[in-house]
Amino acid sequence: MDDSSRRVLISCIVIVIVICLCLSVASIAGTVGVLLFRKNPISINLPIKNSDPPPETRLTDVEIEQQMDEIQTQVSELRGLPSTGPVSRALLTSDELRQHVLDDFLKDYTPEEAQNDAISLAAFGLLQSDFDLHSFLLELYSEQIAGFYDHETKEMFVVQGESFQGSERLTYAHEFQHVLQDQNYDIQNGLNYKDEVCEIESERCAAIQALLEGDASLSEITWFQTYATDQDRKEILAKYDNYESPVYDSAPAFMKEDFLFPYQQGQEFVQTLYDQGGWEAVDRAYQELPVSTEQILHPEKYPDDLPIPISLPDLSITLGSGWQEVDRGVLGEWYTFLVLAHGLDPQSHLDEDTASTAAEGWGGDAYAVYYNADTGQTVMALRTVWDSSKDAEEFTSAFATYATERFGKPASQSNGSMTWQATDSFTGLYSQGSQTIWIFSPDSNTAQSLYPQVQNP
Repeated sequence: MDDSSRRVLISCIVIVIVICLCLSVASIAGTVGVLLFRKNPISINLPIKNSDPPPETRLTDVEIEQQMDEIQTQVSELRGLPSTGPVSRALLTSDELRQHVLDDFLKDYTPEEAQNDAISLAAFGLLQSDFDLHSFLLELYSEQIAGFYDHETKEMFVVQGESFQGSERLTYAHEFQHVLQDQNYDIQNGLNYKDEVCEIESERCAAIQALLEGDASLSEITWFQTYATDQDRKEILAKYDNYESPVYDSAPAFMKEDFLFPYQQGQEFVQTLYDQGGWEAVDRAYQELPVSTEQILHPEKYPDDLPIPISLPDLSITLGSGWQEVDRGVLGEWYTFLVLAHGLDPQSHLDEDTASTAAEGWGGDAYAVYYNADTGQTVMALRTVWDSSKDAEEFTSAFATYATERFGKPASQSNGSMTWQATDSFTGLYSQGSQTIWIFSPDSNTAQSLYPQVQNP
C-alpha cells in the first residue's frame, strides 16, 4: 500500500478513547472500539468528480440490515478472519448515545476518581488540578462517538445520522472488525484486556488498544479502498465538510494527541507488521501481544525489547499525616513525550523531534502521586531507567529546557541534579548513570526527604 493510499482513510474519523488516558482513566474501560468524529481530517484523498451534495437516500430497515450483512461478509473476507456467530447490533440516535455514555462508559468512573486523575495529570503538567474531567468526558463522548463495540455485552452500535449512509457504513466496517477480533481472540479473557487489569497495567493495555484499533483502522482502509462507492465518498465529504466539534477543540493539548494514539500510531504499528508478513503477521501479534507504548512507537523493538520492571515504595509515611496516595503506575514512553511536547503550559512545549528523541531511550519507570486535601498540595515522584547513560543524558538535557520554560531559571545546578523553585512548588531532577528521578513537591525539604527512598526503593 503506497503512502497516499495509506492516508486515504477516513480520517475524517478520529480515532478513539478506550482504556487509557494512560495515567489513570482506565476505570472507564469495558468498551473497545469507540470511534470518534474529528474536525479537520488528517487527510482526505477521495476521488470525487464534483462537490455537489449527494442526494438524500433514506433506506428501509430491511435495506439497512442487508447492507450491514454485506459489509460484515466483505470485512471478514478482506481481513481473513471468520465470523463465528451473530452479533447484536443497533443504530443509536444522539440522545440514546448520551444515555449510553452515562450508563456504560462512565457508570464505574466516579467524579471523585476523575478528580484524582486530574490531580495526577496536573502533577505532570498536563492538566489543571481542578479540571472537571468527569463532565468533560461526558460532553466529549456525547459529541464525538461515531460507533462502538462493547466486548463485555457483545453489542455493536453505530450512531446514525439521516440514514445509513457513507459515514455509517464506514464506521460499521471498523466496528465489525472489533467483533471479529473478539470472536477469534476473546478480547476480555484471551487478551486479558479488562478493567481491573488495565487499572494496574496501563502500558500493556495501551499497547493492546493500539493493536486493536490499528488493526481495525487498516481493515477499515482496506474495506474503503475495495468497496466504498462514489456515493459513499460524497456522503462522507458532505457530512464532515461542515462538521463542528467545540468540545474536542477545547480539549487540553495532550488529550488531543492521546486520543489519536491508538489509531494513528496503532495503525502505523499494524501497517509495519502487515508490510512484513500480511495479515498473518498481524494475527501473530495476538499470540505475542505488544506490552508497551515503546513497542508501538518503535515496531522494530517488538517483541524483544521488554520494559524494565521498576518499583517505588509507599511514601506516605515519610510525608506524614494528611497525605493520601491518589495514583501509582507507569508513565511510559508515550506519556513522557506528551509531558515534554504537549503540556498545559504552551511556553514549555519542546518541539516534537526534541521531545521524541528525549523519550525514545525509555527503558522502564514507576511513579506515585500523593495529595493533601487540607493544604491542596501535591507530591509526585517518578523514577525512570533508560536504555543507556546517553539516553538519560538526552532526557536530562531536554527536561532542563522544558522545566526552565515552565518554572523559570534553575534554583540550583550541580553534578547530577537540577532544581527549580516556583511560587508554590519545587521541582528536582536527579540523574545518575542510566537513571533519572523527577520529584515535584511543595518545597525542597519534602523533596530531599523523599529522594533517598525513591533512589533506593
